[in-house]
Amino acid sequence: MSTRFLISSSLTGVPAGAPLLGLCVLFLGVLSGCRSPDEPTESHRVAVAQFSHETCTFCPGGDATIADWTREREPFTGEELLEEGDSYVQGFVDEAERLGDLEPVGLTSPDDVYGGSSRSWNTEKAFDHFVGRMLEDLREQMPVDGVYLSLHGAMAVRNVPRPEAEIARRFREVVGPDVPIVATFDLHGNEDGRFLEWADGAFVTKRYPHYDTYHQGERAARYLRATMRGDYEPATATRKPPIVTATVLQWTGQSPVMDIMERARRWETREEGAYVNVFYGFPWSDVPDVGTTVHVMTDDDPALADSIADDMADYIWRVRSDFARGEYPEPDAAVEQAQSAIRAGETPVVLADYWDRPGDATWTLRELKEQGVGGVLYTALTAEPTLDRIWAEDLQPGDAFSGTVGGYTGEQAGEPVPIEGTLVWRGSQWGYDRVAAIDYGDGSTIILVPAYHQTITPEENRFGPIDPDEYQVFVSKTRVHFRRGFDETGYAPTNIIVDAPGDWFGTTRLDALDYDHAPIDRLYPFGAPGAWRGRALNPGVSASPSSGD
Repeated sequence: MSTRFLISSSLTGVPAGAPLLGLCVLFLGVLSGCRSPDEPTESHRVAVAQFSHETCTFCPGGDATIADWTREREPFTGEELLEEGDSYVQGFVDEAERLGDLEPVGLTSPDDVYGGSSRSWNTEKAFDHFVGRMLEDLREQMPVDGVYLSLHGAMAVRNVPRPEAEIARRFREVVGPDVPIVATFDLHGNEDGRFLEWADGAFVTKRYPHYDTYHQGERAARYLRATMRGDYEPATATRKPPIVTATVLQWTGQSPVMDIMERARRWETREEGAYVNVFYGFPWSDVPDVGTTVHVMTDDDPALADSIADDMADYIWRVRSDFARGEYPEPDAAVEQAQSAIRAGETPVVLADYWDRPGDATWTLRELKEQGVGGVLYTALTAEPTLDRIWAEDLQPGDAFSGTVGGYTGEQAGEPVPIEGTLVWRGSQWGYDRVAAIDYGDGSTIILVPAYHQTITPEENRFGPIDPDEYQVFVSKTRVHFRRGFDETGYAPTNIIVDAPGDWFGTTRLDALDYDHAPIDRLYPFGAPGAWRGRALNPGVSASPSSGD
């Protein structure tokens, strides 16, 4: 059917003398040169930057330097960031395109640090370097109408107590007081009210595993647009109920964690213009704002923001016992449970070494060998010294392998475990140049990586000769993210969280750690916070203890 026929047939019933504007609206997209009154007429330039790290300050990986941040690749250029940035950035950029009047302007931004969240503190020099490059780009691109930052919330930097708030402060110095700044965060972030002193909004994932990163980027774009256009006037409130939890307890597929997030979503649905964020915190960052936080934004209604923040904090405090406590079997009992599941045909089984952040602990591997469990895919063990040997000796697939693996980082990692078998694959995988797979008998394979890797889906193990469907047990160095591909898809009917045989970092027993900056002695369940008095708080300060409870 021709365009001419569509236009002429559509004219039927149009009153004579109808205004041209009305015709243009009626035939939007057909008649050229006409604009709907609702179409955007002004473009808003938005600076976009990314600097995200979940920092395990207790990990033995060494401080992350500029070289560590550039080992795998150089920082994104502005254009590369808009095309290849993380999923938060992609959600923001795609929504900006759909809205039509946002012009994202990418700033030079680092990608991932080598070793990921198993690395220790970021150096102050590295922090200043990358933030400085962003600000150089920003000054060249000025003026801008808004700023979008893809952050994490659990970054830790030597001599910088609150890195994300400091990033917002430095951006504020450049753009001035009237340009809105909005950021997206991971729910494991450690934040207090300082970030919102410099920024106008925060959007935090509500699901763990993080299915909604892209969605939070989209929300940030819409919020920033409304703020820049003057359609939204942010009023914010922050509360910090004095609770700290291990991330394994933060799975949003179980109560009361799912109930907390559902309460946040319910407030957002009930109150137009309300945005409710909950940070569960990241306890392995030794920082002053560690632990649980509530951020609320409303449209020019500070009383409502305070009311919602009080309600959320009070509710979290009421469910604190189930939220902050959990018990899991140690390797011997966990492997026995796996054996029972195998006999019952409830396979595959996932054994998740939730506490092993460096990734080289051998307790579960040793127990599997001692109890004679076969059909194991161990994915993956941090074993850089063993990889060095494989490459130095130029071992090739089919060559015999005999040696020990794991147990490199200290007592908590256990003793190295002897492996006798065959190298079946070597190459690059998961962003690492050197990865190897060794068959060690009875249908079992161990994958060796140079730095920490947590397996999220079965399919990511489908490479070389490895077929994940052929194994009955998976061992992964993961806390919750494995549930995305193994549990919540129904792939693995048996999922067992494995605890450590000792009070080491990474476990739920946080009081075993030597905190220097985090107020662990005032946080439930390890300290004595007393009763929650959220309504008496200065929004930017941690909760004050009171007697009782």
